[in-house]
Formats: sequence, structure tokens, C-alpha cells
Amino acid sequence: MRTQAGMAEAMGVDLATWQGWETGRRPLANVKAGVLLDIRRRLLALGADPGVLHLLDPAMDADRVITSTIHPEVNVRHPLASWVHTRDTAHMIAWALNGTVPPALARRAVTGRRGPVAKAPLLSAPDRSVFFAHLREVAESALHAGGDGLLLHRQCLYLCSYDQGSGATSWVVHALHGSRDLISVRGWTPHWATARSTAAALVRLGDHQPLLDFIERGLAGDDYAEIANLNYLAYWFGSIREAQTDDTFMRHGPTNWEPVRLLRGLATGLHQASAYMDLYVHSLWALLTTNRWLPLADPVLADGLATQTARLLDHDGISLRARRELSVVHYVLRENRT
Repeated sequence: MRTQAGMAEAMGVDLATWQGWETGRRPLANVKAGVLLDIRRRLLALGADPGVLHLLDPAMDADRVITSTIHPEVNVRHPLASWVHTRDTAHMIAWALNGTVPPALARRAVTGRRGPVAKAPLLSAPDRSVFFAHLREVAESALHAGGDGLLLHRQCLYLCSYDQGSGATSWVVHALHGSRDLISVRGWTPHWATARSTAAALVRLGDHQPLLDFIERGLAGDDYAEIANLNYLAYWFGSIREAQTDDTFMRHGPTNWEPVRLLRGLATGLHQASAYMDLYVHSLWALLTTNRWLPLADPVLADGLATQTARLLDHDGISLRARRELSVVHYVLRENRT
């Protein structure tokens, strides 16, 4: 284990700079692109886990979102209006807001360090309060911006659902219910992504029915909506690697994304986020019934997923739709495993 002084020497910077990076006083997002590239390569050469290094980008994205919300700049576009954030970015933001360690880091041992090093990037209570207060203001402003504010409003509202304060929860519930009528619209509409995020955010607040309604009315049986859902999940789980600047990719997205990577992501989501089981089950059903060859591409993954689906089928309490679709998923996995 290297000391802070040892790491500073290995990275070619002074001790104060390295300590500033570790404590967050000097955000990595502020360093020049060439310096950041050199940092990545040096860390890799020193034996850093490539999977952890991969999280530097979403960590810096999360830092931009949080900093721009707590300390807004006049006439500067909020980063949530500029690109569709990913699952890794959402996990990094959640880590700072409520201390939930991202799944990609949850099983990694934490090495003790000497000196002023934070154990987690958790914001202080005052900073969290300011963050959510400003985020609600941004969400309300975006709502009045028409089509130009759709992405910003949708992403702000979803992140507002991370605030578990009693007063904040009532605001979020009220704001989400303002968009609840979108969930009852059948099939694809320009507001489809907002309806999907609304249903997902309400699950976070303990209300599962809107998600079931969205699957039934806004997703199942509509080819455009099914494609949009798979495109969004492909982006969420990293099968679409290019950053997307707005939600139009869901309807007219790239067709060269990696279906095996999406299958792996859905299997992970089914295991890690049971509250969204119905959505993941339906998405697995849509992916596998249109790509029946997928189990052959990764037999180990297919066998593990088949075991998982069999276990779910043995339990009561899942919806009738989910049970029907799980049965089909299980059959396709078993039928095409060899």
C-alpha cells in the first residue's frame, strides 16, 4: 500500500495536489484533458483495476451535476439538459446523496488510508438540502420551457425522488402525479420517456402500480415503444457507448448496440433491483423473443439466468404478466442453451 506521498511521487504531482484530489477539494473534472489521460495511464500501470478506472467518467459526470446544482452559474446550461445520464452516473450521484455504494464497487475491499481521506463521497446534510432545493427549482423552470426542457425536467424529477425527507417527498409525489396521466397513454408518444421515468420514480417512493400500468399501456404491444425501451436500456447498461444528447435516440437509436451486453445488464438488474422486476422481465421477454439466438452467445450467462427465472417462477406475488413472460424467457433460455 502506497502512502499519499508515495502516490503523489508516482503520479508526478506534489503532495498537496494529490491530497486535494483524494479529498475532493480539487475536482479531477477541473484538470486538463491531457493530464487526466496521463493520470489514467499511470494508475493502470500501477495496477489499478480497469473496472474502477472506467468509473472515473461517470464519477466526474456526477460531480458536474452536483456542483452545477449546488452552485448554479448564470446563463450556463445545466448538465442534465445536455446529455442523457447513464446507470453508472446515476449510481455515482446516489452514492453522494444517500451513501449507497455503486454495485460495481460494493464487493471491493476498502483499503484504509492515513491522512484526510473521506471514506465515501457523501454530501453533508446542508449540501444535500441545498442540492435538492435547487434541483426542484430547476425542474419547475424546465417544465415551463416546453419541448426544450423535456430532458432536463425528466432527469431532475427522477433525481428528486432520491430525497427521502417528508416535505420533499410530498413535493415529488405531487410533481410526479402531474405527469401521471402520461402513463395511461397507449404506445409511443413524444412524452414516452417522461412517462417511463415518472413510473420508475414512483416505484422509488413505494408506488408500484404506475409502473405496471406503464408496461401494460405504454409499452406492451407497441413496436415503437418496445424498441424505445430496449434502446434506452441498451444505453443505460452501456451497450450503446456513444453519449446521447437527448431522448430521440430511444425512438431512432443506433442499431449496432451489443445485445449480449444488454442481456447481461438485464440479468444484473433483475438481481439487484427487485422493485423493477416487472420492467426487467418484460424487457428480457422482448429481447429474447426477437433474438432467440442470444443464449448461444453466452451459455454461462444463459444458464445462470435460467436458474434465476426458475427461482422467480417458484415464488408467489409476481404479476400475471410477469409470470407469463418469465415462462417464455425460461423456455427460450433452455431451448437455445446448446
